[in-house]
Amino acid sequence: MGITCHNTSNVALTDKQSGVLRGVIIGGSATVLGVFGSMLVGVDVISSDASPADKLAFVLKSDLPIAIWLGISVGILARHRFFTPEDIDGGGLSNGTEVAKIFQANLQNTLEQSVLAVLAHSIWIVSLPPESAFTIWVAVVFFVVGRIMFLAGYRKGAPARAVGFALTFYPSMLLLAISLVSVVVGTFR
Repeated sequence: MGITCHNTSNVALTDKQSGVLRGVIIGGSATVLGVFGSMLVGVDVISSDASPADKLAFVLKSDLPIAIWLGISVGILARHRFFTPEDIDGGGLSNGTEVAKIFQANLQNTLEQSVLAVLAHSIWIVSLPPESAFTIWVAVVFFVVGRIMFLAGYRKGAPARAVGFALTFYPSMLLLAISLVSVVVGTFR
């Protein structure tokens, strides 16, 4: 049974859409708690007089797990292709097995999410006070856990990977939104 969406067309959601909605609510709630909780805790992980270069170095070091997961995603697909005769020629020269398509989709989404996360973390570190740097570590943990959940749930469909997607995507978007507010408020003081 689906959830009814109250809009002008009064469309009922499918079971899959309801499952995805539940997943993104769980991931979104965890994101809000994690990001705002980490901001309230205010653990000092970078010097208050850190230069812009020091701040960006902090982000690059903090984002190392993101780069590693991206590399793992490449490796998962490459290993599969090497050991699967139908896929060894790559996606450009074959239709690809279902497994190759899943690993390719995971890799593509991981690349997209990685770029977004690293940009969000870089903008965050230069837009907010140094005591908010700990939030980047929280976002990185969400990223890695989210990517693992996304890949593990992929074969089971959209509802099974929704929490993983949300834990990867929403922290980046929330950090960007808070950064934007910080920049705008700082500009118009």
